[in-house]
Amino acid sequence: MYNNVTEIQQIEKNATPVMPAGQADRVGRVIMAIATTGRREVLTKTLAELPLQTLQPDLLVLSITGESDIDRSVLEKMRCPVKVRIGSKGACHQRNRVLELVQPKDVVVFTDDDFLMSSTYLERIKALFNRHPDVVMATGKVLADGISGPGYSHAQGLEILDRNADDHIEQPLRPTYNGYGCNMAFYTGPVVEHGLRFDESLPLYAWLEDVDFSRQIARYGQVVRSDALAGVHLGTKGGRTNGKTFGYSQISNPLYLMKKGTMIPKRALSIIARNLLANIVKTFRPEPWVDRRGRLYGNLLGVMDLARGRLDPEKVLEFRK
Repeated sequence: MYNNVTEIQQIEKNATPVMPAGQADRVGRVIMAIATTGRREVLTKTLAELPLQTLQPDLLVLSITGESDIDRSVLEKMRCPVKVRIGSKGACHQRNRVLELVQPKDVVVFTDDDFLMSSTYLERIKALFNRHPDVVMATGKVLADGISGPGYSHAQGLEILDRNADDHIEQPLRPTYNGYGCNMAFYTGPVVEHGLRFDESLPLYAWLEDVDFSRQIARYGQVVRSDALAGVHLGTKGGRTNGKTFGYSQISNPLYLMKKGTMIPKRALSIIARNLLANIVKTFRPEPWVDRRGRLYGNLLGVMDLARGRLDPEKVLEFRK
């Protein structure tokens, strides 16, 4: 397992082997998957762009928590088969329902319900995994990320994609520590063989579940970033976790992953310190789109639980009672 910075840098020095010409495709199906809840309008607008992909997925899977999450009429306009999986709420639970459907040669492309892909995204994903048999996960270039600001509308996101249309050219693959949850693709061979799953001990929004899963699959190959895979993360604010809950997770989740061994201590402690400092400094003049006071309160609850030896990511479930 590549579990420290030295090993990550070593990958960068090694050339990525390319599949010889004439060899059978490594990739069987390309499965696009979206785990979503409470954001029906956002999902509908995002799905409207899927038929424009130069390569259509072999299967689209929507993992939801109830019928109110989707507009069934938009599914009739898809140019690919669609499966809807309904079950309990939580990013990890919902992503794992997708993994129940995979076969050993699939590539699963997980995107957020507010991620807009360049028109060649899926075509380039398939080519990447076919040409580079040692790659087990790939993540793309986020041209703009609304998560750190007020967010973008779908119209704004499409405009950004149009402005950067000529920039989507082949680029060398670069090693990266983890895939970004809003757009990450992975080869399912290791997932099926080793029973890999998203950690359901990270409930609800499951912050950092992408890091945890990335480091699990990194035991079996390279995790890379390709700038040829371009998209826009709108960062839509509706339906996300409240400040108190997210603030607690900002303390509990990095420490949980550090103890588990899927995040190096330096990275975990840096994430905690950065977020705690930001919440302290900005709580007096918070951004309109961020509940800084709620996050800081959650941070303090997490610190107190850490001191008492009671820190647990699943405690956020009690906040809803």
